[in-house]
Amino acid sequence: MELKRIHHVAYRCKDAKETVDFYQRMLNMEFTVAFAEDTVPSTKEPDPYMHVFLDAGMGNVLAFFELPTREPMDRDHNTPAWVQHIAFEVEDYNALTAAKTHIEAQGVDVVGPTNHGIFQSIYFFDPNGHRLELVANTCTQEQIDELKRVAPDMLEEWSRTKKAPRHAAWLHELEFTGDVS
Repeated sequence: MELKRIHHVAYRCKDAKETVDFYQRMLNMEFTVAFAEDTVPSTKEPDPYMHVFLDAGMGNVLAFFELPTREPMDRDHNTPAWVQHIAFEVEDYNALTAAKTHIEAQGVDVVGPTNHGIFQSIYFFDPNGHRLELVANTCTQEQIDELKRVAPDMLEEWSRTKKAPRHAAWLHELEFTGDVS
């Protein structure tokens, strides 16, 4: 099997209209499709829903379900709020800082920019409590190649020790020069 791409990623929302409005206003996403049914097609379970789709650019689609007859949505309280998030790439650092200004002007709290060594990012929450991240890549191909090279060793060490491996510590400790000896 060969996958082509992610067709869409779906999350739950509290209010479909509010969610569509937010993503249009904050991230300039185009609202493309809506499905509404009283019965779930895959399970045949009676469960009315509204399913909305937004164009996140370059064939990426973000979708949401509003489920009015279900218990109110909540987050996984066993997982820190910073872990589960949706990250979108922007053109460059200038676009990132412009986005921060735009989002803050709408009354939304923004954290960052945060330097991750190979990219800079900002964080904020949508009206449903989903954490969003906007990313501006700042990496070189050499850095990406090095991270790919050490990834299997890092995963193996983590699997054994459950402690952060130091293979990519250079991301936050010093400027990467290409010398990994």
